[in-house]
Amino acid sequence: MSAPDGAVVVPVADLAGLADGQDTKLAAEISALEIAGDVQQPTSPHRSHDPQFNQKRSDPFQFGSRLLQDQDDPFEFNAWDHVETDDAYKEYAEQQYEMQRQAPVSDFDKYRFNSDPAKWWNQFYKNNTANFFKDRKWLQQEFPILNKVTEEGAGPKTLLEIGAGAGNTAFPILSRNKNPLLKLHACDFSKKAVEVMRAHESYNTDLMQADVWDVAGNSLPPGLEAGSVDLVLMVFIFSALSPLQWKKAVENVYQVLKPGGEVCFRDYGRGDLAQVRFKKGRYLEENFYIRGDGTRVYFFEKDELADIWSAKPAPDTQDTTADGAGVVDSGEKSAPSGPSFEIEELGVDRRMLVNRAKKLKMYRCWLQGRFRKKE
Repeated sequence: MSAPDGAVVVPVADLAGLADGQDTKLAAEISALEIAGDVQQPTSPHRSHDPQFNQKRSDPFQFGSRLLQDQDDPFEFNAWDHVETDDAYKEYAEQQYEMQRQAPVSDFDKYRFNSDPAKWWNQFYKNNTANFFKDRKWLQQEFPILNKVTEEGAGPKTLLEIGAGAGNTAFPILSRNKNPLLKLHACDFSKKAVEVMRAHESYNTDLMQADVWDVAGNSLPPGLEAGSVDLVLMVFIFSALSPLQWKKAVENVYQVLKPGGEVCFRDYGRGDLAQVRFKKGRYLEENFYIRGDGTRVYFFEKDELADIWSAKPAPDTQDTTADGAGVVDSGEKSAPSGPSFEIEELGVDRRMLVNRAKKLKMYRCWLQGRFRKKE
């Protein structure tokens, strides 16, 4: 979903004006992002629309180099990088958050959505099939380690994708793979999603195994033992978990990874347009919502993610209902024990997308990181 000039774009539909029931469509458009080779100017500021500096960026965590300056027309291009939200948007966002808090999900619906999250994801994939998301071909640029494990001569490598969905990450990786000793395990919470992957024309059990697995459950993925995985991919999946499930999920990822193994992570950041535009009756708890299709989504702060993956104490929580794993929150702060990852990189990817026809600005925010299991 990239423009010829390297901009990251979404369809020019008025995303800010979509009905609440279309949150899934917005999520799909974001998950389908194709990040083209942003260009880099040798001296600051970077000007990606200057043809004399038309070269590919080298730092995956640079997150693009089209910087909006005072003399620029914001509607000249479809997207700008590293754009902080303006005061009007900040004020609007705070008004939205307060409105959301004042009209939360009912206790009945809270239990209904949290008690069986798999039901809603199965329905999601049943309704949308494999063509709902576009292939995430951009991942190998954002996470160069994917090139290392798939290159010829890399040797035996095991890659685990958690939340594989319809295979929109797994199949592009396999299509570029030159390592005959790579084994890709693609796991998803949804039985329907796994069925879609297994029915794909490119599904090859010699290289790929697709299975149903709950990352916050009490077992490791089928076919994998403790300390057997070189690399874990988690892209727009951690946000689907209840905060009460985070600790167990991190423990499972830690257990399945080899010492020194890495996690490649990307998910939603607080203040993203998708969060701000939630209407009444979608708020579960702070930064945690129910979409119109019944699936859950959390929006993270950078420091919050760093604490989660480095095993620092979690903040107090107020939710006292059972989550999908059957856990009930006591309201007490989590202990600072458990597996610990080194935070190799953790960055905030902010973009302003514009609808040039309607002169609309849409602020997006994602978090991207690499976490390494301590040896």
